[in-house]
Amino acid sequence: MRELRGIGVSAGTVVGPVARFVRELVEPAADPAPDDPAAEVGRLAAALADTAAELEQRAAAVSGPAAEVLEATALMAADPGLADGATAAVRDRKLPAARAVWEAFAGYREALAAAGGYLAARVADLDDVRDRVVARLLGVPLPGVPDPGHPFVLVAADLAPADTATLRPDVVLAIVTEQGGPTSHTAILANALGIPAVVACPGALSIADGTVVAVDGGAGAVTVEPERSTVDEFERRTAALAAARGTVTGVGRTSDGAEVALLANVGDAAGMTAAMAAGAGGVGLFRTEFLFLDRTTAPGRAEQVAAYRAVFEQAGGHRVVVRTLDAGADKPLPFLGLEPEPNPALGVRGLRTAAARPEILAEQLAAIAEASTGTDADVWVMAPMVSTPDEAADFVGQAHAAGLRPAGIMVEVPAVALTATACLSEVDFASIGTNDLGQYALAADRQSAALAGLTSPWQPGLLRLVALTAGAGKELGRPVGVCGEAAGDPGLAVVLVGLGVTSLSMTPRSLAAVSAALASVDLAGAQELAARVLAARSAGDARDLARAALPVLADLG
Repeated sequence: MRELRGIGVSAGTVVGPVARFVRELVEPAADPAPDDPAAEVGRLAAALADTAAELEQRAAAVSGPAAEVLEATALMAADPGLADGATAAVRDRKLPAARAVWEAFAGYREALAAAGGYLAARVADLDDVRDRVVARLLGVPLPGVPDPGHPFVLVAADLAPADTATLRPDVVLAIVTEQGGPTSHTAILANALGIPAVVACPGALSIADGTVVAVDGGAGAVTVEPERSTVDEFERRTAALAAARGTVTGVGRTSDGAEVALLANVGDAAGMTAAMAAGAGGVGLFRTEFLFLDRTTAPGRAEQVAAYRAVFEQAGGHRVVVRTLDAGADKPLPFLGLEPEPNPALGVRGLRTAAARPEILAEQLAAIAEASTGTDADVWVMAPMVSTPDEAADFVGQAHAAGLRPAGIMVEVPAVALTATACLSEVDFASIGTNDLGQYALAADRQSAALAGLTSPWQPGLLRLVALTAGAGKELGRPVGVCGEAAGDPGLAVVLVGLGVTSLSMTPRSLAAVSAALASVDLAGAQELAARVLAARSAGDARDLARAALPVLADLG
């Protein structure tokens, strides 16, 4: 038995045999020169068009984030700049079409990799499009997801959206990749599909096909040839979670009756359907940026209203907290007209984009207000990347003027937590994004696999910032929720409630485990544990304290 460690990006524990997905497409040669360059250009154009059409068909066959990701990938194949570059290489340099495509994509690939962050995570997507086009031109099959004839754990160097989006959760038990990161499409889609996943796991491809592994998508651990005791433990967890799923009511309760709202993070109407089916008490984070990403023009008012209303209509009177556009230099939108930045994580993003393009925010607030009309949704709205009390007051003023109440802010910048009383006095509520708050507090890029230990939500320094914010909320009578990764960790959820957090928003699949963990402890016990965790020396020590204090975690993962 040996254990490999990566980054857990989709929680869940499974045991099963490995089937590896290895791409074997050979780099095409630069010769011989085509006999008829004009005909070769025609073949090139047809291969690009057919690839784009194939990806669009796959997008039409799925929904939610999977469809959005595949639509964006199809746009890569249809990009006129790529087509022009490859066409020029055929006409001017007399390259075969397959080689011309390979070289045209290489330029884009290098630019994305050098950009880092969100754009670097798109390299695998670009490689997949390139390989599909080249395979068509060479007349060879593109390697696909293996089909061993039984359920399996899929192991790969990395996966492209077209590979991941159509995986069947009843066949693919878990995903393990050597590359990728927390914001890769493998991570996004695995979560959407409910498939446990570990990315950035060195040595994964060294596991032979058929080898039994135990995958813990929450802890980021892959145990090769696990002992019987590990298998038994995973089976206990599966049974405990299956029993807990039928008890989720949208309100978490400690054993002595203290309540906390259990909400879901969603990105569209399909996500809302899944959240309501899982028993969520509403939505604590409605990500609206999926409507804006990978576009050259901003979505119009009617398109925004339709997308938001499709979510609101399913709310059934529950809360839906809408986050305004969270994009910018790290998730570039061409229509914003922002300049490239050397450090995009600290640049013009989130609410800061409104300084450059105030009409985008105004239009979005008006669309949210219009979409809520005639529905019974309890619509709240909040802004990301707020840094000062003045910014908080300005956003809340704009939201109220648009007819939107309550209006609040995301707490992602340490300065907001450190001045929580001043900032929260300007708002109706606050929601803590522990992912970004952690990366800024620890000076560690949340997308870096090498720094995953620093960006753990169990870091005592991060939790002290949460405590400051929750304390200010209690003092002022303002609700303070958590919608980052920390909210979906059962043990950490207990700690957050002990710190005074009033709502927890997470992926729908985490609701049952969080509900069960809260029910295992009284409020005084949660508060005592929170105090001990704040005094811990490290994230590992903090997690160990929780595991020792909460025996139920042994069954919940």
